[in-house]
Amino acid sequence: MSDALPVTLIGGYLGAGKTTLVNQLLRNAGGLRLAILVNESGALPIDADLIEAEGDDLISIAGGCICCSFGSDLAAALSDMGRMVPRPDHVVIEASGVALPGSIALTVDLLESVRLDGIVVLADGLTIQRQIGDEYIGDTLERQLADADLIVLTKVDLLDVEARSGLQDWMAARFPGKALILAEEGRVPRDLLLGSFAPDRVSSGGAHGDADYASEVYVPARAVDAEGLAQALATGGHGILRAKGFVDDLSGRRALVQVVGQRAEVSFPDQGADPAVVCIGLKGQLDREGLARVFGCG
Repeated sequence: MSDALPVTLIGGYLGAGKTTLVNQLLRNAGGLRLAILVNESGALPIDADLIEAEGDDLISIAGGCICCSFGSDLAAALSDMGRMVPRPDHVVIEASGVALPGSIALTVDLLESVRLDGIVVLADGLTIQRQIGDEYIGDTLERQLADADLIVLTKVDLLDVEARSGLQDWMAARFPGKALILAEEGRVPRDLLLGSFAPDRVSSGGAHGDADYASEVYVPARAVDAEGLAQALATGGHGILRAKGFVDDLSGRRALVQVVGQRAEVSFPDQGADPAVVCIGLKGQLDREGLARVFGCG
């Protein structure tokens, strides 16, 4: 469904920083109505200064956001989100520390009213190399990270430059092809996590004021095979972390192309902006010339 509610799944082992990241998202929602779903008993993990009102299973948050627990019935909770008035703009699921994101994603994929926007998995940069070799928890961490569209290494600000570089090389060898970023003090641009930017309002250059990222806008010179383009962006090795925008498909319809890591999706909404696709990557790693050739505008 072109109007399906986007869902981002945030996973990672205990202590990786998922709750910190969720609270950061809420503080920087930028006008988006976010619905946070957590599989937790007891107090919901939202910073007290963000809370406007609180009930048994739901917290109202400044800016129109909400947080609630879904217990054992995620499908019902997601269906409820789609019927809310006003409807959330985006749902974020914070998985438990031992959950396998791929298994949760299967539930999302079964529902027509929502669509999986991406799986973001956090890993503690200080402990991941030791933990993944642990005979008790290593397999869980390995499977969590294998499910990721985007891997976020946290706590890297506590590592020196040599240790960071070594960790990046180790992760790239262990999980080849995975989109990988380093998060200092738990900071990750909202647009990378949620793909929430409007393609027609982004200019080339820095990615929304963040010095570590770069963005480029591409306007195809002619109609393209939207599915083929999406796959080329996701798997072509052009340094893309996120891409989003509209193109004219060979079928004559206006297509919305969305990419996160190696996940690619094409839909055909009833209304679409002028053709333009925004590509976001790490500064110095975004292959601008190669992407221009992919889009046929270079």
